[in-house]
Amino acid sequence: MKKNLSYMDSVHRYGKIWGISIFVLIFLTPFVVSIIFSCLPDFKALGQGLLATLPMYWAVGIVEVFTYVPMLGAGGTYLSFVTGNISNLKLPCAVDAMERANVKASSEEGEVISTISIAVSSIVTTLVILLGVILIIPLTPILESPVLDPAFNMILPALFGGLAVVFISKNAKLSVLPIILMLVLFIFVPALNASTVGIMVPVGVLFTVAVARIMYKKGML
Repeated sequence: MKKNLSYMDSVHRYGKIWGISIFVLIFLTPFVVSIIFSCLPDFKALGQGLLATLPMYWAVGIVEVFTYVPMLGAGGTYLSFVTGNISNLKLPCAVDAMERANVKASSEEGEVISTISIAVSSIVTTLVILLGVILIIPLTPILESPVLDPAFNMILPALFGGLAVVFISKNAKLSVLPIILMLVLFIFVPALNASTVGIMVPVGVLFTVAVARIMYKKGML
């Protein structure tokens, strides 16, 4: 008799299946293209390049697992890791959905809400990209207009700013030091820019957890 899997067991089972499948497809794609066009890369040069860059990405990947799982739940983490755009799309969407539903990611309700919100976000993103591909030529003059340029530059700050107001207002004392740290880093370290947001989110989370633990032990929270 076939044993019925619990919700969380099924989440982990299918999450692993799809995660491994996407991992294999990502690695197969460049090799298949290389074989089709008879243009294999210089594996020695490729290895040297990977040796210089992989350690950083492995470290970030490991940190992101410990960072995002408590915030997104297991199902949301599996799905967001497969679909991508976590820090600037999936994370804000899931956090806002759970906030509106008044549930936590660690609860079964939060798991469901987080997974559904990330799934809907992925579908909407795909549809927007499809429309963008179809309409890119007729809309190019409008999108490149100098009038709209400042608005596009402020999309991500506006997105995170809206979420920040909610969470900072609820945890004012806890938010002070992380905000100061991020301001100091981005102001005085010019190498940090928009492309490093994915790296700095886990850094900020770990720093905040450490600060929260210290403040809790001192009776400040």
